[in-house]
Amino acid sequence: MSRLVLVRHGRTAWNSEGRAQGHTDVSLDDVGRAQAAALAPALARLEPTALWSSDLARARETAAAVEAATGLTARYDARLREFDVGERAGLDVAEFAERYPEAYRAWKAGHVTGGVPGAETLEEVTARVVPALREIWAATPDGETTAVIAHGACLRVSLPELLGWPAEVGNTLRGLDNAGWVVLERDSGTSGVRLAAYNVTPATAEREIPGNGNPPIA
Repeated sequence: MSRLVLVRHGRTAWNSEGRAQGHTDVSLDDVGRAQAAALAPALARLEPTALWSSDLARARETAAAVEAATGLTARYDARLREFDVGERAGLDVAEFAERYPEAYRAWKAGHVTGGVPGAETLEEVTARVVPALREIWAATPDGETTAVIAHGACLRVSLPELLGWPAEVGNTLRGLDNAGWVVLERDSGTSGVRLAAYNVTPATAEREIPGNGNPPIA
């Protein structure tokens, strides 16, 4: 069996303020750095043998903490970036609602970006993220684990395709917490993928890590 661990970066000031980040290169705040520090030993216990990351600062900084705990060197792939949120970048929810009321209503109804001008579509994001994740996982030897540090929305919309689920199932998934992660498993010689854990955090890791006798779905 091989495993792919998909991790959302730690918190940024814009996360705290409810501002859309997209490709804007925002660093972790103090809480985010503490989350990354707590995440690192929890991921180290999963014994990853490879580490990948989005090239955006908030992911790279989270990956740096994992590097320190595991001795691995992160490799970066721009395909793992978050949605480009177009003209919504930097806006908090109130500003978004005021400037783009139709897009705001679409977002409230479940559209990832609301369709703001310049924003990537779900299809565009999955067309870059899913192949990147599949390539990374294909390079993971049987019996080993690869960790990937990326972003909440792009991971959530990519999961159904990775798992062979209908795309609309993604709307039923709760968003990943900052420094939360997903564990996917695949048995040797098969193409089937299992969701072994969802939205595990350092606070819940002890009881949620697959194989410890507790229910694996967070």
